Amino acid sequence: MKPYYLLIALSIFCFACEVNDDNDEHAVTIEHYQSENTKELGLPFSDAVIVGDIIYLSGQVGNLPGTLDLAPGGLLPETKQIFENIEAVLKANGSSLDDIIKVTVMMKNIDQWGEFNKEYVKIFDRDKKPARSAFGTSGLALQAKLEVECIALKRR
Repeated sequence: MKPYYLLIALSIFCFACEVNDDNDEHAVTIEHYQSENTKELGLPFSDAVIVGDIIYLSGQVGNLPGTLDLAPGGLLPETKQIFENIEAVLKANGSSLDDIIKVTVMMKNIDQWGEFNKEYVKIFDRDKKPARSAFGTSGLALQAKLEVECIALKRR
C-alpha cells in the first residue's frame, strides 16, 4: 500500500472516531433536519444533514412547497423554485444562499445549460461564487428538468 493511501485511510478513521465519540466535548455533532413539508409528504430522506458547521442539503427539484407538483413552465421556473426551496432549508438551519460553498447540478438535458445559467447568475450575482459541478442525466425524480444539491456553512 502506498504511504499516502495509508495516511488518507488513517485520517478517515480518526475523523470517524471523533464523530462517534459521545464522551468527547469536542466531537463533531450530526443533526438531521426534515421540514414539515417533507414529513407530511412522507419522503424518505432528510432535507439536510448538519455536521458541525457544514450543512449538506439533499438534492432539490422544483416542486412547489408541500406538494409533489413541479413549478409550471419548464426549466427556468423550476430553477427559481429550486433555489427558493434551498433558501428555506438553509434559513431553517442558520444559513443563507450567501453561505453556499458548493453546488452540484443534475440536468435532464445538459443542452439547456446556457438557459439554466441565465437564472443561476441572478441567484449568485456576486464576486465570490460557490464552486460548482454539473452533469446530464437520463431522468430525475418527478420528471423534473433539473435537480440541485449544495453544501453550505452554518453561521449560527
